[in-house]
Amino acid sequence: MDMEAFLKRQEEYKRHTREADKERAEERKASRRPYLDKIRGGLVGGAIGDALGYPVEFMSWKEIRKRYGTEGIQKYEPDFESGEALFSDDTQMSLFTANGILLGETHGHLKGIQGPISGYVHIAYKEWLRTQEWGSDPEQEHHCWLYEIPDLHCGRAPGTTCLSALRTGKMGSTDAPLNHSKGCGGVMRVAPLALHYKPESAADQGHLDRDGAEIAAITHGHPLGFLPAAILTHIISIGVYGDGKLSLREAVDEAWTAVRRMFADTVLAADLSVMEGLITKAEELAVTEGSDEEHIRAIGDGWTGDEALAIAVYCSLRYPDNFGKAVIAAVNHSGDSDSTGAVTGNILGSWLGYEAIEEKWKSKLEMKGLLLEMADDLCYGCQMYDGEDYVDENWVRKYCEGHAGWPTVN
Repeated sequence: MDMEAFLKRQEEYKRHTREADKERAEERKASRRPYLDKIRGGLVGGAIGDALGYPVEFMSWKEIRKRYGTEGIQKYEPDFESGEALFSDDTQMSLFTANGILLGETHGHLKGIQGPISGYVHIAYKEWLRTQEWGSDPEQEHHCWLYEIPDLHCGRAPGTTCLSALRTGKMGSTDAPLNHSKGCGGVMRVAPLALHYKPESAADQGHLDRDGAEIAAITHGHPLGFLPAAILTHIISIGVYGDGKLSLREAVDEAWTAVRRMFADTVLAADLSVMEGLITKAEELAVTEGSDEEHIRAIGDGWTGDEALAIAVYCSLRYPDNFGKAVIAAVNHSGDSDSTGAVTGNILGSWLGYEAIEEKWKSKLEMKGLLLEMADDLCYGCQMYDGEDYVDENWVRKYCEGHAGWPTVN
């Protein structure tokens, strides 16, 4: 065979290989498509609850009623300049959680080795921290494509614990906590983990729950700061990837049982008892007559992780088929309204799906296109692998080169 024929045959072989690899990538994406609606619902739903509660985060129930009427806030309070509903640091950090997860996955697929998920998320959080600092430059060296989004370079009442922990440059963990904070800043940002990974076994689910706790423990070292993140991860995971055999109430019980067993030897019994008591109270109050505000007050204010999760569980169980009623209930109290709204939105959004959320909540939400783009990335993940010839240039730009590019999904 002459050289020209040999080269032609080689090129033909490479072409067939590229086409076969692309076909496999498309098949993998197709297998994920059934989960897209719930993944979008979980991410966007959290942003909706966050945006509804953000204007009243630091208001008492008395002040909320005085300003919005006896039923409290019932609809978005739009930004004066943009006319859109703005979300807080809760959604900002959730987006950076997603970016970090996908950075790690991409590294693992293309390099053949991947470190702990929390390590990549920590990288993303440090870049989120820079967006909160005055004068930060989007052109500064970075890994996350989200860092190049100008609208994310703004302070939206970021939590003191998150800021102080990240400024140390160190990464906390459940075994080596940075502090003793049990604030809700850990649980309110962990949903993307559960939205992205599909557990194939009980062991996989356990690893995922543990990763949820570790992501929260990057900044929040008290067990009541990271246990709720593990429980929420489990609940959302069942909502998206479960077979539909469990009710939401059953999913909550399974999540708590699994997480309690996981941490029984490392977390003080007193802290486990507090978490169990709040979840039990939330379940009981969800089927008890009385006002939502009274029931939520009996649970707590939501400033701590255990209380924020319990309030979200209460609201989700109270209105399991009505996203709007659940997030409205979740924000109308004298506590951390945006975080309790966000976690409630994460839960019900992932269980009901994006299409089940009324359009009035979606149409005026800021950065909806960005949220949907990230949700789609969480759904399909990195479809490039070392040893395959398939290349997704858009994915390379975002998760290898760290560049945003436009347009986003509308």
